Amino acid sequence: GKTTLLKSLMGLVPIKSGSVTLAGQDITQAKPYERAAAGIGYVPQGREIFARLTVEDNLRMGLATQAGGTPIPPELFELFPVLKQMLHRRGGDLSGGQQQQLAIARALAAKPRLLILDEPTEGIQPSIIKDIGRVIRQLADVGLQGQRMAVLLCEQYYDFAEELADQYLVMDRGEVIARGPGSEMKEKSIQQLVAI
Repeated sequence: GKTTLLKSLMGLVPIKSGSVTLAGQDITQAKPYERAAAGIGYVPQGREIFARLTVEDNLRMGLATQAGGTPIPPELFELFPVLKQMLHRRGGDLSGGQQQQLAIARALAAKPRLLILDEPTEGIQPSIIKDIGRVIRQLADVGLQGQRMAVLLCEQYYDFAEELADQYLVMDRGEVIARGPGSEMKEKSIQQLVAI
């Protein structure tokens, strides 16, 4: 359900009912590349980086919605310093955590207004999870390059989600069964709703 929802938001699968709006504009019929150009960045579950391309070339793929010759934003290397050290390594040669950082940085290269993250902690070691959490918090609080950004985080690792959530929404079989401020997740026993 959740991955289908996110792919629907990105225009990768058709929606059966309802509509998708971004900043008050209906983008329901927009193609995925048009949604990216409108300001949606998407980091799919499983990362889906380009394994044969270098880190630098992966980041340049994220610039596809920008004017030709746009440099890689230096802020990406401030958020993920390891990527600067590995610019010329192939994406497939990176660890899982480094690949996840690359996937997030690639989405951020386009300066999205909305960053969608599907299971960013999946298969990642705890130290990298903390780094990714720090970056998500920073993006939600201050944005990137002076531009505010909303972050939509879909996550099964409850503690990670609770720590970062400004708002939460729990779905079951396509229905919203709970929602509210992130600060109320503990008192509303939300963890029991998402237990696997």
